[in-house]
Amino acid sequence: MGKGYKLYFFWVVSVCLLLSFAELIIEAAPEEALITYLPGFNGTLPSKHYGGYVTFDEKNLFYYFIVSERNPSEDPVVLWLNGGPGCSSFDGFVYEHGPFNYEEGQPKGSLPILHLNPYAWSKVSNIIYLDSPCGVGLSYSTNTSKYTTDDWHTAADTHTFLLKWFELYPEFINNPFYISGESYAGIYVPTLAFEVVQGIKAGVQPILNLKGYLVGNGVTDTDYDGTLISLVPFAHGMGLISDDIYEDVQSSCYGNYTDPNCPPSIDKVYETLDGLNIYDILEPCYHDPNAYKDGKGNTSLPVSFRQLGVTERPLKVRKRMFGRAWPLRGQLKPGTLWPELAQHGSVMCFNDEIATAWLNDESVRKAIHAKPKSIAGPWELCSGRISYASFSSGSMLPYHKNLTTQGYRALIYSGDHDMCVPFTGTQAWTRSLGYKIVDEWRSWISNDQVAGYLQGYDYNFTFLTIKGAGHTVPEYKPRESLDFYRHWLDGKPI
Repeated sequence: MGKGYKLYFFWVVSVCLLLSFAELIIEAAPEEALITYLPGFNGTLPSKHYGGYVTFDEKNLFYYFIVSERNPSEDPVVLWLNGGPGCSSFDGFVYEHGPFNYEEGQPKGSLPILHLNPYAWSKVSNIIYLDSPCGVGLSYSTNTSKYTTDDWHTAADTHTFLLKWFELYPEFINNPFYISGESYAGIYVPTLAFEVVQGIKAGVQPILNLKGYLVGNGVTDTDYDGTLISLVPFAHGMGLISDDIYEDVQSSCYGNYTDPNCPPSIDKVYETLDGLNIYDILEPCYHDPNAYKDGKGNTSLPVSFRQLGVTERPLKVRKRMFGRAWPLRGQLKPGTLWPELAQHGSVMCFNDEIATAWLNDESVRKAIHAKPKSIAGPWELCSGRISYASFSSGSMLPYHKNLTTQGYRALIYSGDHDMCVPFTGTQAWTRSLGYKIVDEWRSWISNDQVAGYLQGYDYNFTFLTIKGAGHTVPEYKPRESLDFYRHWLDGKPI
């Protein structure tokens, strides 16, 4: 056998072994978690789907994992978290950027029909939808004391989940890893990222390949997200309150919260905005007929706005909440959390019937490897069984500075018609970091149209708006969302 032939033979054998090893790695995921069918969907799944529980400390956290349709071995792994606190990440899965669109209008009692979503974020990334903290969505514990938590315990638990998850799926440990979420996940994401970074520095195994994070319409800081910096300028700019009301608030409240004219001025703002869909001021507000008595409507403006920097004490500010959850008119006191709100009916202004029907069907639960209702309880968009100390970690501004100055990329994006967490407050706090502007305010394009605006800062920190989108951006602008998501993950200009 000649020398050249031996080298060629060695090369062929090496390639075959490498291919076999790669095949073995791809198959390393726990096959018992593989989802082979989904009730309501007729067709072949475009990539592998997995579902199941990661269990520790008497907690069972449910995840739904979708392998990227593009290049699983190289595409990033992205963790998705919805807010609340207490809202299920199946909100994102069903209504925003998940793999399916759900056909409405089916006969009562029948499951929705599922069609492939051409703008799913799994087109360009491996994505994990996690129900967190324990007690939310399909996550559960047989020890109900585990349903009492706060920002730090949630971050620690999610970090533990990730370490155990990557042990189950070791083939993805070297992929770039990003943390993402929206609304109250504006707290979940930076606190979790901080926890992960601390673990990396301490050499906790497995070492996660964290590269950065994304936050959509996320709460961040009680001052910047509050009435005066966020809501009032937004409402005035959108033409929702008059010049007179705006000037009245400015003269009586700004820098002088003790002025006796301040609370009445703010009340005028609330009265004017009452009845709007807080998630998107252009959309109608859905009213659940079972949640209303005597023909009364709901106030879509949350009590939380009445607690921000005007008349309420710091304790009440700490207890405010954001997510798919708003009170019925006049029934709730300021400072009410989602678990209390849940006792009064469904999530305000939002129709969650499709997700509720699908995820409470036992055949669906069996298909995705979730426990039945008799064990995990019924699925709710926002859970009423957890007790959560909101804002226990304080302002997120120090966390953003800490993470970005260490080299972690950040994309902060806002639907510009959201009144829940208005872009005005987000724009103000991103600017307040004092970073040098490296990409001056400009429009960005999707489908040959202006899709929004962005400003790029030093330290790979970007603030981006999506034109015409509400609180849950991909729900309103799916094509545009996939565009900025893909470009940002790929490290290309948006």
